[in-house]
Amino acid sequence: MTAPTPRQARISIIGAGPGGLTCARILQRQGIAVTVYDRDPDRDARNQGGTLDLHADNGQIALREAGLLDDFFRLCRPEGQENRILHIDGELRAHLVPDDGELFKPEIDRGQLRDLLLDSLTPDTVRWGHGLTGLSGPADGPRTLHFADGTTVETDLVIGADGAFSRVRPAVSPAVPQYVGVSFAEAWFHDVENQHPELSALVGQGSASAADGERALWGQRNSGNHIRVYIMRKVPVDWITRAGLQRDDTAAIRAHLLDEFAAWGPRMKHMITDNDGAYVDRPIFALPVPHTWEHNPTVTLLGDAAHLMPPLGVGVNLAMLDAGELALALAGSATVDEAVCGYESIMLPRSVETAKMLEGHAEDLLSGDLPPEFGDDDGQP
Repeated sequence: MTAPTPRQARISIIGAGPGGLTCARILQRQGIAVTVYDRDPDRDARNQGGTLDLHADNGQIALREAGLLDDFFRLCRPEGQENRILHIDGELRAHLVPDDGELFKPEIDRGQLRDLLLDSLTPDTVRWGHGLTGLSGPADGPRTLHFADGTTVETDLVIGADGAFSRVRPAVSPAVPQYVGVSFAEAWFHDVENQHPELSALVGQGSASAADGERALWGQRNSGNHIRVYIMRKVPVDWITRAGLQRDDTAAIRAHLLDEFAAWGPRMKHMITDNDGAYVDRPIFALPVPHTWEHNPTVTLLGDAAHLMPPLGVGVNLAMLDAGELALALAGSATVDEAVCGYESIMLPRSVETAKMLEGHAEDLLSGDLPPEFGDDDGQP
């Protein structure tokens, strides 16, 4: 098959997360048609998660190419860059406060960012209720997308932006994510100024965390008077069932967690005892390092589908940077094949280098040492 030009090609993005939507927005700004397929039944089907910090040297670059940077600055929370490191008794250990006008990595709720991107697209760009089950067809195209509802779509380029357990990835790579040994239990707190004033004061306008080398608590301010807490521990991936617990038995899980954090002070334990609703189990996975694949002219990946790493501050930023570079490569290339080659020649070395830097560092989230930006202290939790 002769490789089509990007403006003639049928381009399909799988996944309506920040990476997929950023790619779609920039393609449309460049006059290139695109369709996004997502498994959710509609845009409001589920909570989109916590807050994100978008960095000036990657995520914000993509938003500038998308023509949305000013809108982002109107929505973001620069005060969310505040960072408190606490002792396990809740006393302040170190404190970073952003300067006035500091916009290097302001926070925005994931849902707000998604809405900003969705509302920027032409109507009907996203096809909801399309969970990909696989794809078929020759490597040089066209490809056929197979969806859970039994429908199929023929396409010339498949862009896998469908996250950690991508259904597109097997078309180019046999790699599967592996558990890194650290798991988060996510807890939600609502109307915190009124219902959880002690936690609100402890966390401040940004985030507050403490760690003892084996476990950590990290509270993060979200918009709308909400806080999310991540209870981090080095545990087996199936720790709930191994402990004889049921996922929906919040009281029993709370008792188990309190036993693990027995040495911690009561101010910190509020992060475990006072949450509104159930805990959400979030084991952390990463792709093998290095993760690369042989070039395929009709399939490529971006974001976590391409380079899933531990959550150490780079994920969404790299996904959006990938998205912008892929979209601009398509806009500036004679063929889809040429564009994918050009994009992967930049993205893959960058992602491999970053993944090597982060490999094995998930346990740093549990370390009692101060992060480098805080300088040194006695190293005690």
